[in-house]
Amino acid sequence: MSDAAQPTAAEVRAAAEAVKTALDRHLAAVERRSGEEDPAVYDAFNELAAAAEAYDELLYDRYDEVTPFEIPGEDTLPPYTGPEEPSALSVLIRRDYAVAEPQRLMAQARRVEAADEDAPGAGASGTVHGALGLLFGEFEPDEIASRHKEFGLEEGDSTLWVTAADESAEPGEWLEAPFEEVDPERVVCRFDVSAVFDEEFDDGDEEEEEGEGEGEDGEDGEADLADLDEDLDTDLDRDLDEDGEPARLEADR
Repeated sequence: MSDAAQPTAAEVRAAAEAVKTALDRHLAAVERRSGEEDPAVYDAFNELAAAAEAYDELLYDRYDEVTPFEIPGEDTLPPYTGPEEPSALSVLIRRDYAVAEPQRLMAQARRVEAADEDAPGAGASGTVHGALGLLFGEFEPDEIASRHKEFGLEEGDSTLWVTAADESAEPGEWLEAPFEEVDPERVVCRFDVSAVFDEEFDDGDEEEEEGEGEGEDGEDGEADLADLDEDLDTDLDRDLDEDGEPARLEADR
């Protein structure tokens, strides 16, 4: 960062004073706590976290120093304020994937395209974009999640939120913006999956993983396209029903 963009010493000092003030307010709120999930304590906690984060950034920009404090991420949910006996609920799911093997992805899509005469867009399997449309239109998201490697995908982070509602939404009411109005205070529970939660492997395990997949000549053992097609033929065979059509899960979408 250039000298002109650096905060002044006075700004750093002011940020430090803000942390002290927020710390006093947080302690006072804790001392006056009215219950296990007192909203005053929650608000004071957030103010302290924001003040500490601002001070940490200014301290680093000005003096290239950091504080020993770790600010919790924003995934901490506020106290639940929804109905005690919800009559309706919404389940919000996000799963991230990386397209690790585009050729495998498109090969799977070609087989769906060949088996289904009504498949949308002739030749859509020739592009990654089109292949994704074919596969996610043909298979349930849960099946893709359980078989993502067969489709050339690599799992990223995922999260599932269960939110409470007073009543069910009208048909089509939220379809244009399904994730726009999520009230964190009505989240009943949430489940997160991320590589940041994985435990570190010891050096022995890492060396063993590095050795896997290498051929006799020391090069990575990548399957050629013929082997890939053979594998995918086997995959698709178990996805076809008795009439030769791609099998679908029985659950409604």
